[in-house]
Amino acid sequence: MILSRAKPAVGGDLLHSDKRKKKGRKIPKLEELLSQRDFTGAITLLEEYENATKEENCNPEVWVNLACTYFFLGMYKQAEVAGFKAPKSRLQNRLLFHLAHKFNDEKKLMNFHQNLQDITEDQLSLASIHYMRSHYQEAIDIYKRILLDNREYLALNVYVALCYYKLDYYDVSQEVLAVYLQQIPDSTIALNLKACNHFRLYNGKAAEAELKSLMDNASSSFEFAKELIRHNLVVFRGGEGALQVLPPLVDVIPEARLNLVIYYLRQDDVHEAYNLIKDLEPTTPQEYILKGVVNAALGQEMGSRDHMKIAQQFFQLVGGSASECDTVPGRQCMASCFFLLKQFDDVLIYLNSFKSYFYNDDIFNFNYAQAKAATGNTIEAEEVFLLIQSEKMKNDYIYLSWLARCYIMNKKPRLAWELYLKMETSAESFSLLQVLANDCYKMGQFYYSAKAFDVLERLDPNPEYWEGKRGACVGIFQMILAGREPKETLREVLHLLRSTGNTQVEYIIRIMKKWAKENRVPV
Repeated sequence: MILSRAKPAVGGDLLHSDKRKKKGRKIPKLEELLSQRDFTGAITLLEEYENATKEENCNPEVWVNLACTYFFLGMYKQAEVAGFKAPKSRLQNRLLFHLAHKFNDEKKLMNFHQNLQDITEDQLSLASIHYMRSHYQEAIDIYKRILLDNREYLALNVYVALCYYKLDYYDVSQEVLAVYLQQIPDSTIALNLKACNHFRLYNGKAAEAELKSLMDNASSSFEFAKELIRHNLVVFRGGEGALQVLPPLVDVIPEARLNLVIYYLRQDDVHEAYNLIKDLEPTTPQEYILKGVVNAALGQEMGSRDHMKIAQQFFQLVGGSASECDTVPGRQCMASCFFLLKQFDDVLIYLNSFKSYFYNDDIFNFNYAQAKAATGNTIEAEEVFLLIQSEKMKNDYIYLSWLARCYIMNKKPRLAWELYLKMETSAESFSLLQVLANDCYKMGQFYYSAKAFDVLERLDPNPEYWEGKRGACVGIFQMILAGREPKETLREVLHLLRSTGNTQVEYIIRIMKKWAKENRVPV
């Protein structure tokens, strides 16, 4: 977490502590302050050293110590200035190596990389850069090689476990982590990672239970990691308290920005989500995916083809990458890419490849059912639509219109009509009426087509709606003549026709009534 800090831990003006100057108070050593993670105190002490550098015979090593402290405070520009003033050393090279990564300076990064030697400190530094660049397997290889010769470096097990967590091998992560927790059972970082594994393997409650004892016994290590714990509790609790906890942690904990974006998306606040992520330059698959999702949501809301195209490109970039193409998120990305391109046969190829992981997932079933319906498999589409439990999703117009189409194609027009009857009068209910009227007509389900056109005509006296109703009513009459519709239906057809003021109505009604009289059908 500390190495990933992007926001300085203190403001531009450095804090000076008068308490340290009180008479009789022992001035702590730099190593003590760093071990206690009192970086502000360390800065205060090192400032005194910085002033001393102007004097003759001052130890130049103070510059690399000052640079390291600036680095741990997230004050990277100051760290670089101080670092270049330090004499060349292994520590200076490692520091500048990390700073090159922070500044995305590939040329400097490679230069400092070449200076690294096959010694433990340099290799650990290289492993951490691999981790931050999402090269998790490379980091694991380095850590395991060091552990072979240094079994006493127990903390490396935590780093290995964290890499496996990032690779989605949560059970393997737990096994490696257990080695460390057997020796250090109250480690905040290790227990937090264990909780994160439980969240992925089980649920938020199981994860929160792992942190309970940690929070009850607030130790100094808990104080050090309390921002991380508070952040993760928001995630474990499904976003509860997000607006109170996450905003101050943006750029302190890398995932805070992403989780706040996810919170806004879940609240349907797409514009806030977009504002938070629009300037983020993605470097990890998760960041590319989230930028794709936000652009897709904004594109749908605004009807913007540009945002939809950006989303499609982000999804294709992740799904087509060598590292992600065979992962579930990678395949989800390719499915999303083809979905936006309306290539639904390709969508189904990818969705089917990981369908078993998402049987009870409403979002997966919603997309899967749409793809099935779009390729003409309305029977399976109907079955999948009906698996969805979310009331919010079931009241969404896209869900209702697609399910109505499936019912109509599957010769269940009455169920489609009932979907309309349950809706409040709105622009969406008007659109659903148009779907019912036209699709039922195409399928020869003239009774419900006539009912839909009748309501449309009442709401909007468009001549096309009368023509549709007239054709549907004549279609019903033909089906009655062919014995494919009950004769009693004729009474309702006449009622629908009488509600129209068109001059053609009387002629059509006269013919129908004449047939009814001849065939003794009460109307």
